[in-house]
Amino acid sequence: MKRTQIICLHEGRPNSVDRSFVNSFLKAYSAKWMRPWTLVPCGDKTRLLERFPKELKICGSRGGNTTLIVMADVDDCKDSDALKAKYRKAAQAEGISQDLFDQVVFAFPKYRIENWIQYLKTEITDENVEGPRVKNPEAVTAAKKLADICKSGSDNSSFPPSLKWSCISWSNMTRRIRD
Repeated sequence: MKRTQIICLHEGRPNSVDRSFVNSFLKAYSAKWMRPWTLVPCGDKTRLLERFPKELKICGSRGGNTTLIVMADVDDCKDSDALKAKYRKAAQAEGISQDLFDQVVFAFPKYRIENWIQYLKTEITDENVEGPRVKNPEAVTAAKKLADICKSGSDNSSFPPSLKWSCISWSNMTRRIRD
């Protein structure tokens, strides 16, 4: 089994709900293959996209010991695939190979992480509208629930599309590390 350090680029500030959610998810998931992680607040989505190729190159230079996670809202794109295409274009512009790009874990909530939190709390959300604002303790509780679901391999077919899509990205990474 390989071990990996996780670097997570995310929207928002150091005390944002996104950061609380990611940090709590990683703590609760706590797999043996996870080394310590670093959360990097990038401010807005434009700065995150600009920073992405540089961070991916750094992760790639470290070999298989580092995994990059990108957490960004899908609110100006059709869906997660369209947002991922923007990141691929930025990577290609910097000469990053498809193989290295394919190692990135993308977590793209539709209209803010609050939609995921709302779903994990109530099993209902509408990804076509912004979810209600929440405080960090709610994000922590929801992230722990998601980690439990991911660890158990429970069925996620009822998840909203962006959460289901992001869980597949996470599952692909964990499968790659275990092999």
